Amino acid sequence: MARLGNRSLLIVLLLLAAVLLAPRSTSSDSVLQVRYPDPDIGVDVLAARKKAQLDTVDQFKVYYQFHFSDTVKESGITFIHQMVDDAGIDYKPVHYDHGTGIAVADVDGDGLYDIYFVNQVGGNELWRNLGGGKFKNITKEAGVGLPGRISVTASFADIDNDGAQDLFVTTVLGGNALFKNDGHGHFKNISKEAGLDLISHSSGAVFFDYDNDGLLDLLVCNVGIYTGEKKGAQGQYVGLPDAFAGHLHPQRYEYPVLYKNIGHDQFQDVTAEVGLRPTGWCGDASFADPNGTGFPGLFILNMQGHDHYFENAGGKKFVDKTEQYFPKTPWGAMGVKFFDFDNDGRMDLMVTDMHSDMSELVDPNLEKQKSTMRWPDSFLQGSHSDYIWGNAFYHNLGNGKFEEISDRLGVENYWPWGVSVGDINADGWDDIFIASGMSFPFRYGINSMLLNNQGEKFLDSEFLLGIEPRKDIYVPWFELDCSQKGLNELNQKVCGGRSGKIRVMSPRSSRSSVMFDLDNDGDLDIVTNEFNSPPQVLVSDLAQQKAIHWLKVVLVGTRSNRNGLGATVRVHAAGHTYTKYNDGKSGYLSQSVLPLYFGLGDATKIDRVEVNWPSGQKQVLTSGLRENQVLCIPEPR
Repeated sequence: MARLGNRSLLIVLLLLAAVLLAPRSTSSDSVLQVRYPDPDIGVDVLAARKKAQLDTVDQFKVYYQFHFSDTVKESGITFIHQMVDDAGIDYKPVHYDHGTGIAVADVDGDGLYDIYFVNQVGGNELWRNLGGGKFKNITKEAGVGLPGRISVTASFADIDNDGAQDLFVTTVLGGNALFKNDGHGHFKNISKEAGLDLISHSSGAVFFDYDNDGLLDLLVCNVGIYTGEKKGAQGQYVGLPDAFAGHLHPQRYEYPVLYKNIGHDQFQDVTAEVGLRPTGWCGDASFADPNGTGFPGLFILNMQGHDHYFENAGGKKFVDKTEQYFPKTPWGAMGVKFFDFDNDGRMDLMVTDMHSDMSELVDPNLEKQKSTMRWPDSFLQGSHSDYIWGNAFYHNLGNGKFEEISDRLGVENYWPWGVSVGDINADGWDDIFIASGMSFPFRYGINSMLLNNQGEKFLDSEFLLGIEPRKDIYVPWFELDCSQKGLNELNQKVCGGRSGKIRVMSPRSSRSSVMFDLDNDGDLDIVTNEFNSPPQVLVSDLAQQKAIHWLKVVLVGTRSNRNGLGATVRVHAAGHTYTKYNDGKSGYLSQSVLPLYFGLGDATKIDRVEVNWPSGQKQVLTSGLRENQVLCIPEPR
């Protein structure tokens, strides 16, 4: 169903004029603070949205009487994401406003999971988990800050099967970086020796073993040329004026690169050899084996155009099977996740679409509907009928058949980025968190928390669970001297006829997220990487509200890669079977190394656990199984 609206809507830069509303000012110090835009979502609107969700609770077949609390101050985490000027005072629709990722792994082998925040300005930060919800900044001693580079993504993986989680970071024209972990949380930059120091407009990075040789290979997504040669104040390459229309210029394409791990910490570019050359602006990707061939295929997103699914032909070639499996894809894809939403044992697929939402502005009551695409076919490079104008959800019917059921399931939302999946109420059904919003110069947009109603549909619950509204809906964005001559049109409107200095306050928004049990109480928590703001550390009180039953599975590959990426795990309990595919994906632009978390509902006994390893081995465990434990499963040699 399409969204309806009567506002005049224009392409890209002209669109901004429609969103610029009269500012409202408040003064809290010597610098006048100006909220921009003046919120058309205020306290009353957010309260109404909460009431609307409360009015739906009679539909819930699943438990929702628990809450998340933002404990960022209590955690000790002081990281603040900092943007480049192209997303702030010099705002233009360029890909810098896509933000950065967040990744989690146990970097020092103490059994606690540490957080790596990716930043644009000022360097990235690694925070060690001290236990009890507390963290310590260990960036300097770890050696992974990359100050002076505009970073984008982070992915953890064990590249040499030594048991230590290594780190790969992508940047915008600063050179990508691979850090080797000594097992104690100290890293060495081996990018050049490894052959991974590509200088490009890089974005998402995905470790997976495409040829099942036991070594993790790496796919790096490159967006395309969206900057010029001039550098700005923070060392960033300044975005092109028509960056948002870059997909209209094939000469600006920068294709994804597939690197084969050839051992001894070295990688070789095999992109052409395996037949990968998808057209488009690739922000992120993921992998899965939906047909059970034994080799992982690749789903490569396109920010502006058709996504691509490449089936893996025996670890030798990738064959484009998009038309066969996914004849219609979202036009402006950002986030991707394979998971089994209805517990039928088959991997389904969700793709979020942010760029389609940029063609029109809608009121909150229309955010659950698909976009009414306002841009012409010439800008879309295809017909309106060729695409899905919003989030897509592909239900795996088996035998290579998928059906798109996003509206039936209720997974549409507004301005979505990364999608994180996990069983947040431990009932055996995986739920969805979508990091969302746009910030300056747009209105406030909510993060979406979708509770899985036993495989029937997903129910909006972010207000019920305390995820929305965020703390401090408006945050400082930049300072502007309204007396300065030569202000651009946008900043003139921000000033609103004032003279002197003002501090512009923008609505908060999230970009990436990760779900994991950060305080080891048995339930899943959520950490976000906000845009130009502090993160959220959303700690759940589920385990304090009721007795829950769960199992965490840690895979240790021997013939397969040490992380067990690409393995399928099935847990059988109380007549139910729960299936998870180990891909490490959580959020936009990120890959983590975390246990597979299985909520068991009311089951207190686990009958058996099955593992299908990438090596082809099938393993069954029937003893030593109990609820509420971390189960470490080594692969038989």
